[in-house]
Amino acid sequence: MNFGKVLTAMVTPFDKCGELDLKRTTELVEYLLANGSDGLVVTGTTGESPTLSSDEKVTLWTHVVQVAGGRAPVIAGAGSNNTRESMELSQRAEQTGVDAVMVVAPYYNKPNQQGLLRHFQAVAGAVRLPVMIYNVPGRSSVTIAPETIIELSQTDNIVSVKEATGNLDGMAQIIENTRSDFSLYSGDDHLTLPAYAIGANGIISVSSHIIGSEMQQMLQLFEKGDYKAAASLHRKLLPVFQAVFCAPSPAPVKAALKKKGMDTGGMRLPLVPLSLDEDALIEAIIRKFP
Repeated sequence: MNFGKVLTAMVTPFDKCGELDLKRTTELVEYLLANGSDGLVVTGTTGESPTLSSDEKVTLWTHVVQVAGGRAPVIAGAGSNNTRESMELSQRAEQTGVDAVMVVAPYYNKPNQQGLLRHFQAVAGAVRLPVMIYNVPGRSSVTIAPETIIELSQTDNIVSVKEATGNLDGMAQIIENTRSDFSLYSGDDHLTLPAYAIGANGIISVSSHIIGSEMQQMLQLFEKGDYKAAASLHRKLLPVFQAVFCAPSPAPVKAALKKKGMDTGGMRLPLVPLSLDEDALIEAIIRKFP
């Protein structure tokens, strides 16, 4: 299923007390939709999902769906390392009107490929919504093998994968061996153009909070066959891709948003604000992309 080219893994706005700030959430959604985002992924890694309660997630999904008003797909991060909990949360997401759920590979438990297969099949079987697999071994400690993703793609409502493995060969294998309407999105900003060049549908991005329009332009240049211009823009955007991960996400991108006049508050512990050196790096980047 094609959700667009540039999807933003949206930060969760908090107020001064660290509680959900729905007013700021409204402002952020409007800002993102006006600046290059084709769709929104809510309560993913960048949205600090491990620190949000299930009720807070439901509140966010409901609110973002209402604000987006059908202008862009809203994908709910509803996975955990507990299969039953992931099933129940996905069912609650379905009731909010989101367009799909994104389900992360179970972290900490370290299941084998058969366990991963059965986990995703169980979640997909609990809902009628489209399901996006989230393959992020850097955070989950397990890698969903391309062969497992290919087998999962045979399930009717498992329609997409976010590949944050950095493995272009694996991505190519998945694209080549899944049905034509199964979509693959890179989860690594710096691989947006390389992944797109081998057939990915696009990117689920953190940097698009800051340079969403530029990322759209890069992909449009590639589509037009102006590969040199696309590659040149990729090189210019690379410092941003790197800077937004200079510290645990989403601290850098929240700092960048604040410098652009879009204050989304701080982070919940165990994440902490940027150091002075990290903040200076973000300041330098924002001067280049005001």
